[in-house]
Amino acid sequence: MGALLALSRLIDRINEFIGKSVSWLILIAVLVSAVNATVRKVFNVSSNAWLELQWYLYGAAFLFAAAYTLKQNEHIRIDILYGAWSRRVQHWIDLFGHVFFLMPMVTLMIYLLYPYVMRAYISGEVSTNAGGLILWPAKALLLFGFAQMFAQGISEIIKKIAVIRGDLADPFPATGHHGHDAIEQEEAL
Repeated sequence: MGALLALSRLIDRINEFIGKSVSWLILIAVLVSAVNATVRKVFNVSSNAWLELQWYLYGAAFLFAAAYTLKQNEHIRIDILYGAWSRRVQHWIDLFGHVFFLMPMVTLMIYLLYPYVMRAYISGEVSTNAGGLILWPAKALLLFGFAQMFAQGISEIIKKIAVIRGDLADPFPATGHHGHDAIEQEEAL
């Protein structure tokens, strides 16, 4: 289990670095948007490439932050039902969800996206919009985002098994950061 936990920590560090780094893509996208709008209004000049660049940047930020969000235990769930169970049952629910829902879906997406990206790359596919960008980088973002989520799913499965076995302390004893914050506030009173 030690080697698996080491692998999990490596995946977590990589996805945390990527997740925190891509936050800058939002600022860049906002700046591109502002410059594009200003140039269009002031000089009456525009290009679809700038608009598509914004989409690429927002898409990359969303896709690359998804694995980090999973690592932080911040993906949306129905807490009214989930929160009614003991923490041990919640770990089993999470493990079941990761193994039977997350991993098959992510695996299927990678399987389907790889040829999709390769065809776009080999053909040099370009946007159908006048002055648009090449498409394979945007499609590759999808593939990379799902590959990143696959790796984080493996990490989460390893950690859930370790917590259930008692080999690892529960990193989120109160179902996520929000629940953890509530416990800290109660302890402060």
